[in-house]
Amino acid sequence: MESWVVIDEFVQISKLEKEKVLKMVSNGELKGMQKDGKFYIDASSSAKAVVVSSGNAVMVDSSSQGSSVDSEFVEKTIGTILSLHEKVMTSKEETISSIKSENQFLKDALFNTQEVYEDDKKTIALLREQLRVAQEEIEFLKRKYKMMWGKVVNPQENKEQE
Repeated sequence: MESWVVIDEFVQISKLEKEKVLKMVSNGELKGMQKDGKFYIDASSSAKAVVVSSGNAVMVDSSSQGSSVDSEFVEKTIGTILSLHEKVMTSKEETISSIKSENQFLKDALFNTQEVYEDDKKTIALLREQLRVAQEEIEFLKRKYKMMWGKVVNPQENKEQE
């Protein structure tokens, strides 16, 4: 797909000198055509020409002077970026794993706490029942003593009499 741009717009977008663009057209690096007295550059071919990658170097023209970047530098940079990305992903996986294990620990602790609570609840119910039975037995013994001796044992009265 070809999209044609006026050479002045192309120079402004690519930040290349007009003479350099015309030289690239004459070398065949860029597609160009003249129509209605204006010179047009194919924008799709310009992407390949502005960043030319070959076996030895990548040339990126981002200023009027242009700069040449060694392919080894680009490879090392990409390698560094990929290495950092891998470290970030590993760190992320370790964090997720640690959070999962912490969540499992908290879940187990919650279940254990709930079991202890249920056991305590049963123990309290059992102790209440024993207390109720003991109180009923005390009331029965008080009634029995009153019937046998005609008086109720009151611990406070015993202390006062002594």
